[in-house]
Amino acid sequence: MSSNPKDTKPVVHIPVKNVNIHPAKGGKAEQYQPRDQIYVRKVEGFFQRLRQKMNFFFMAMFALLPWIQFNGHQAILFDIGEQRFNIFGLTLWPQDLTLFAWLLMFSAFLLFFITTFLGRVWCGYLCPQTVWTFIYIWFEEKIEGTANQRKKLDQQAMSKNKFFKKALKHFCWLIVALLTSLTFAGYFTPVDELFIDFFTFNASITVVLVVIFFTFCTYGNAGWMREIMCLHMCPYARFQSAMFDKDTLTVTYDFNRGENRGARGRKQDPKALGLGDCIDCNLCVQVCPTGIDIRNGLQYECINCGSCVDACDGVMDRMKYPRGLIRYTTEHDLEGKKVHLVRPKLIGYALILVVFASLMSYGIASRVPVALDIIRDRTELARENFDGEIENVYTLKILNKSQSDNTYKLSIKGIDNARWIGKQEIFIKAASVYTLPISIAIDPYDLDEYMTDITFVIELVNSDDDVYVEHASRFFNKR
Repeated sequence: MSSNPKDTKPVVHIPVKNVNIHPAKGGKAEQYQPRDQIYVRKVEGFFQRLRQKMNFFFMAMFALLPWIQFNGHQAILFDIGEQRFNIFGLTLWPQDLTLFAWLLMFSAFLLFFITTFLGRVWCGYLCPQTVWTFIYIWFEEKIEGTANQRKKLDQQAMSKNKFFKKALKHFCWLIVALLTSLTFAGYFTPVDELFIDFFTFNASITVVLVVIFFTFCTYGNAGWMREIMCLHMCPYARFQSAMFDKDTLTVTYDFNRGENRGARGRKQDPKALGLGDCIDCNLCVQVCPTGIDIRNGLQYECINCGSCVDACDGVMDRMKYPRGLIRYTTEHDLEGKKVHLVRPKLIGYALILVVFASLMSYGIASRVPVALDIIRDRTELARENFDGEIENVYTLKILNKSQSDNTYKLSIKGIDNARWIGKQEIFIKAASVYTLPISIAIDPYDLDEYMTDITFVIELVNSDDDVYVEHASRFFNKR
């Protein structure tokens, strides 16, 4: 340990709230204390306007994407029953699972990269839990009033006015949850049929149960659980600290500038009173959707939404103090050290992102829009037909992975004088599978060995696209 006093850091005294657990009736201590309800106060400011615009943009995308048509079909449709995913001009099948793997790994490391650079901004600006929670809070403000009015309303005895406001609020919540659930289900089933069938009571029981389930999930998460999801159920809150470093931008209270806290008049000099810039108004706590006090230091509950930044900046403006007492900053910046925007961890994440993006792009570019699967007749590997030829039976499964109807030509190579018994030119509809039973026959005098390697070939007919797929198999002779 260094003996130089300059190397020691000042001790930060964090106030701790004492929690008294009163004995319950019967003399036993109460085992569970329910959480205090958080009445989020409305705040205006740059970061809230930014968050609202981002939320509106992505909400509009979420609501409109299922309705977009492309080449006569739903542009984005994850049809689990048919085991195919349509993404505009691209149709993905279970055979394309590696593309999903690259996409998931790319998304994970993109989240790591953003978190290392900007902290937990995903939670504050883009996470569906946060977005829907703020939507529900907006309904609360419009129907029940400000945070103080909502708190007083909850403390009142039940009356006609209170019942009406509560009923209207929950009705609006349920309508938003139902529309959210129907839109979400529209990504997995044709959305136009879904809405018509659901509201005309013609939807299947499976669809109805799925819609009802996600309706109450949305209603419960955004209306009732809210910060519980962020604090106790979301794993991201737990492992995010592993990605933080001293150059990560986080919402931070400038302790050296703000302390000591205390109330004062606008015209009073805080230095003469021995005070810092924090007037201890507690607005930063009142506007926080998770109910924390950012002045207690970095906490895993913080979702980096910037509400406390806007609230504090408004107070600083009224007090005619400089903005930024609470701000997006780094630990190095608060310590007066140089901030390193480009650092090894970020470079590592960026390189991994480039690798995964390249692999995913290569997979899409090299993807052939037709697949051929060959199933041999297992009951009899080879048989002799009436013409004295050796005959092998195969079942060909041809998958048209494109979004257009195509005609394909089939052939065989690797064996001379082979005779194809069955169709060699077939028409397959878009995104469908064609099953074709065929036989290959050959004169036994043309066979030198018991087993001969052969190759089935499928080509696209009458098209400018260069589609050529080979699939290896074997031809067996009779012993």
